[in-house]
Amino acid sequence: MEIIKCENLQKIYQDNGVPVHALKGINLTINKGEFTVIAGPSGSGKTTLLNLLGALDKPTEGTVYFNGEVLYKKKRRELSRLRLENFGFVFQAYNLIPVLTALENIEFSMMLLGIPEKERREKAITLMEELGIAELANKRPNEMSGGQQQRVAVVRAIVNDPDVVFADEPTANLDSKTGDNLLNLMQEMNEKKQITFIFSSHDKQVMERAKRLLILKDGLLEKDN
Repeated sequence: MEIIKCENLQKIYQDNGVPVHALKGINLTINKGEFTVIAGPSGSGKTTLLNLLGALDKPTEGTVYFNGEVLYKKKRRELSRLRLENFGFVFQAYNLIPVLTALENIEFSMMLLGIPEKERREKAITLMEELGIAELANKRPNEMSGGQQQRVAVVRAIVNDPDVVFADEPTANLDSKTGDNLLNLMQEMNEKKQITFIFSSHDKQVMERAKRLLILKDGLLEKDN
């Protein structure tokens, strides 16, 4: 079942007045439950494409559909709500809130959705226990390793039961064993909960796990395996 589709997706940035064509007309359909990796060299447009599909940025031209609806016809508030309810994000730099504990970081998006404290606390603790990071509950980001922070970030991304998780170079700052454990966690969530995962990565370790591998080069979709 189709969940995300883009047609003629183009993105042009201005660099000191010089247009840079980051994406040059991408046509793509992602189905529910896919474990897709967008790969390619630096500057190929991976992160740009991920940001457009995840409604973090707007295309210069072209259309993105989510569940059949045009993303960028929605108002800013509607897009914010959609990202909160339907999308999860895992970033290379973890993006945890420094003054909050791991548990509070995971609860934060549920708080924004107005979920009562008791319910969100129980859900967060249950998920942390299920995924083997319960011992991190009261630690702040500066008290955790990079791998621990990234695992907390993954739990935060999936705690609202999103339809899609976008992961931008999630293993880039991790050693191979920690990265492997993180990918196991994501694969488990993909298989158990049918969450759709879309990665941008040039990490061979990530690319080998892909059920579908998209290769970008110079803003164009070169291969779709």
